[in-house]
Amino acid sequence: MPEFPNLIHFAIPFFALSMLLELIITTRQKMNTYETKDAFTSIAMGVGNVFIGLVSKGLVLLALFFVYENFRLFTIPVAWWSFVLLFFADDLAYYWFHRISHESRLFWASHVVHHSSQHYNLSTALRQTWSGSFYSFVFWLWLPLLGFHPAMILLQMSVSLLYQFWIHTEAIDKMPKWFEAIMNTPSHHRVHHGSNPIYLDRNHAGILIIWDKIFGTFQPELKEEKVVYGLVSNINTYNPVKVAFVEWGNLLKDAFSTKTTLINRIKYFIKPPGWKHNGTGKMSDDLREEWLNSSLQSQSQFSADAKNDTV
Repeated sequence: MPEFPNLIHFAIPFFALSMLLELIITTRQKMNTYETKDAFTSIAMGVGNVFIGLVSKGLVLLALFFVYENFRLFTIPVAWWSFVLLFFADDLAYYWFHRISHESRLFWASHVVHHSSQHYNLSTALRQTWSGSFYSFVFWLWLPLLGFHPAMILLQMSVSLLYQFWIHTEAIDKMPKWFEAIMNTPSHHRVHHGSNPIYLDRNHAGILIIWDKIFGTFQPELKEEKVVYGLVSNINTYNPVKVAFVEWGNLLKDAFSTKTTLINRIKYFIKPPGWKHNGTGKMSDDLREEWLNSSLQSQSQFSADAKNDTV
């Protein structure tokens, strides 16, 4: 079995220095991107994720090896070209994992943690799930099936996670146009963390933004629409345990304390956040449509008023 270093553990000092540098820069520019309690909550979530990862990583390795040893279609060698192929395959797997994490409440229950901060800075990147790593790996099982070695897969997953650290900042406005066209950037990812209706469930990219453009989930950051960070309904707590599990409680309550059919109970796990069996819920597409209709009405009213003023 090839052995690769644990990049995340080696990167911890880099994370700390980067956050300190960002804090200095944003404070001098009076951007006020950091809030003490919020930042410490994010760091606590990150520390918890690392420790829980010591357990969940064993489960992930077991699952990857099970598929690799028993069902792989090919045997892909550990070589430079196989890492190139794996880079694109892993990034595609991440895109669909990330997208489904917004479109299925079962996966949203763990992913919501990352979106729970109403601030956007490098500490937000550390606000990671305590439960998702035990089941989100299913989106990567097709990689050992193709013949990629599990050690290679885990290494590339770490590379992806490291890349996504630096895009959690407001200190960088825009990268060069060619870079913005291909890669995930702070601007693209600020959109992803927005609770504005037009920004909901957009830009799910890990490293390459091209997947969002291919599959129709890309939304550029608009100068006229400042990003409002957080959730549609914020949880308003700095308690790491509540941040980690509050949505699980809400999901189970909706699924099992409501008088409805078994099929509807199951749908609460499968359907997107906001779905209600009685049709009273509002999902991101509903909120986006309402926002667009409201914007069109406002523009029409403005045009009518302007026309009247010129008469």
